[in-house]
Amino acid sequence: MMEKYISNIKTPKISIAPMVDKSHRHFRYFCRLMNKEILLYTEMVTAQAILNGELDKILYFREEEGNVALQIAASNPEDAYKAVKKANSYNYSEINLNCGCPSDRVSGNLMGAALMSDRKLVYEILLAMKEATNKPITIKHRIGIDGTGIIQDKNAKVIMDGYYDLLEFLDTVSKAKPDRYTVHARSAILKGLSPKDNREIPPLDYDMVYRLKKDFDYLNIEINGGFKTVESIKDALTKVDGVMIGRAAYEDCYLLANLQKVDNENLKPISRGEIIKSYIPYVKEEIANGSNVHLLAAPLHSLFQGQPGSKQYKQLLSSGNIKKDTFVQILYNILESMPENSLWC
Repeated sequence: MMEKYISNIKTPKISIAPMVDKSHRHFRYFCRLMNKEILLYTEMVTAQAILNGELDKILYFREEEGNVALQIAASNPEDAYKAVKKANSYNYSEINLNCGCPSDRVSGNLMGAALMSDRKLVYEILLAMKEATNKPITIKHRIGIDGTGIIQDKNAKVIMDGYYDLLEFLDTVSKAKPDRYTVHARSAILKGLSPKDNREIPPLDYDMVYRLKKDFDYLNIEINGGFKTVESIKDALTKVDGVMIGRAAYEDCYLLANLQKVDNENLKPISRGEIIKSYIPYVKEEIANGSNVHLLAAPLHSLFQGQPGSKQYKQLLSSGNIKKDTFVQILYNILESMPENSLWC
């Protein structure tokens, strides 16, 4: 029987998914310039990295980033507990357990989506995380998995397929009382697919997630997978508590500014020009502190996606042009060369 636990945390209507090599702190700062309400995530960080690495390098983030969730990948309760304890001194708004990454490398170490094969272990890890902190503990998982060729444990469920398999997983996991379930509406195939294919195969099944919320309305449910427009997000929000955006956040980043209209249709989003102006002081400070200039430039690449002049803009920001001593001037040149027209609104 599903544990009837009603969390008192507020689910943000929109969050930006943890994405490897994308959700670094410069990307998060840039996202925050466009939208003050969304929940931002770190990249996935392994418990072992937190236990053995340089904490400030791994976990530091600026106060201006606002609400940020730390996502942890762990394969046992002991490491998860110790990692959360170490992370407690950083001002993350919540901590999330990754049960969704389909990568062979992650799954081969019984982390990410492979964890779903052992629901009791997921329960134990979540319980350990909750014991280690007073912060909300959430979970991101798939609607199912195919762990053929990866999961060797004879007691594990190698294939989870369909609504009732999902309920069987959640029946155990819910006893740890996670504060939110972020459900990626695609099963994870853990072997035999490229990273690109894993983003497209098998097809998304939103209806399974919507059914879960309808059948267990007390659960705090956020849906993830393939959301790229304001309209599709607004529609999903009539059925679940929140929507997590993935690739769209860096393929067409200005979507985040437009998403402020989800709550207020009359709200005018920040202009693209104002975004660049607001980003320049941050860039100057970070360059002075030794930050990688290409990481600082990366969040800007899709700012003018679909707008007139976007090709020239991208050429200015090409990797060959970006240098430590030229990047700020390039940003000023962009501002000077683009009058207040459709590019700025």
